[in-house]
Amino acid sequence: MSGIQQAMSLLIASFHKYSGKEGDKLTLSKVELKELLQAELGEMLGKASDKSAVDRIFKDLDSNKDNTVDFKEYVTLVSCLTVMCNDFFVKK
Repeated sequence: MSGIQQAMSLLIASFHKYSGKEGDKLTLSKVELKELLQAELGEMLGKASDKSAVDRIFKDLDSNKDNTVDFKEYVTLVSCLTVMCNDFFVKK
């Protein structure tokens, strides 16, 4: 697999590692999202354990307001963080 294909595979696997523990296997609940943020992005986000920060992230990601984060909404988060990292390293 190419590097991009590996990255895509990792994104999919990471999402499904946490989704469905509390219900729908195709979405993340707030608890599942918090677990994913802490385990997978904890160093980057820092405040993933802060309940109000997780609430804000969840609310911002839940674009269709169904009280879950689906794969598309999750990828939006990862994409935004990736752009921010790129911008940071380009400026250095």
